[in-house]
Amino acid sequence: MKQVFNAASVEEAKEMAAREFGADIEAISFNVIEEPKKGLFGKIKGEAVVEAQYDPPTKKDISVEYITKVLELIGVEGLSVEAQDAEEGISVELKGEGIDELIGKRGDLLDSLQYLSSLVCNKLDRSYFRITIDCNGFRERRKETLERLAEKLAANVKRTGRTSALEPMNPYERRIIHAKISEIEGVTSKSIGEEPYRKVIISSTEKRPYRGGRRSGGRRNDNRRMKPHYDITTSFEKDYKKPKPEDEMNLGSGLYGKIEF
Repeated sequence: MKQVFNAASVEEAKEMAAREFGADIEAISFNVIEEPKKGLFGKIKGEAVVEAQYDPPTKKDISVEYITKVLELIGVEGLSVEAQDAEEGISVELKGEGIDELIGKRGDLLDSLQYLSSLVCNKLDRSYFRITIDCNGFRERRKETLERLAEKLAANVKRTGRTSALEPMNPYERRIIHAKISEIEGVTSKSIGEEPYRKVIISSTEKRPYRGGRRSGGRRNDNRRMKPHYDITTSFEKDYKKPKPEDEMNLGSGLYGKIEF
């Protein structure tokens, strides 16, 4: 962004540029094209002509600056903030010694920092900018743990025919479960409930044979049907079995979910 400003002095031209760009003078590059000249008896002749160039910070710049500032305010030292371009945004990696406390329980602190930095940078314009934050490779380790859990539960569901419900998870972790289950034949998954109690349930797609029997009196019970067993016991959870849009998988867009606000 480049523009020429005319004023009675160079200083006034710079102030005009700062107001026009909505930025600090220190953030603007100036090229003085012409300065006012002194005439007879010290009278100023002409105007100052100053070319100003301002490159507004990108969403990537804003995000990194915000994350760095937050870490400084909470007293974290010796930490590097590395940002790489990613699909629809950036991927930020926090690296350092003794900073595992930044992760929180199952990554909840990382998720909070990720959410807040997204709010800050997305105020710039209407286009969505996705930010994912990792710390010393935690996300990949957590992904592997969740995939192993999905495989274990899927095997149990196929063996017993009983639907299994996982504990409440955030959208990012639910997508990992959904993605893994989609690779396993004989089982399917969906999410139920409302945030923050929304969870994944895994159920079998294979029909189990009907095992009829006779009562003690010898009459066959033809009205008995096998029903899937759900380990969902509360009435609150039973009220919310309708899948939500954020759980529709788009495997081509990555595993990190878009934050809606």
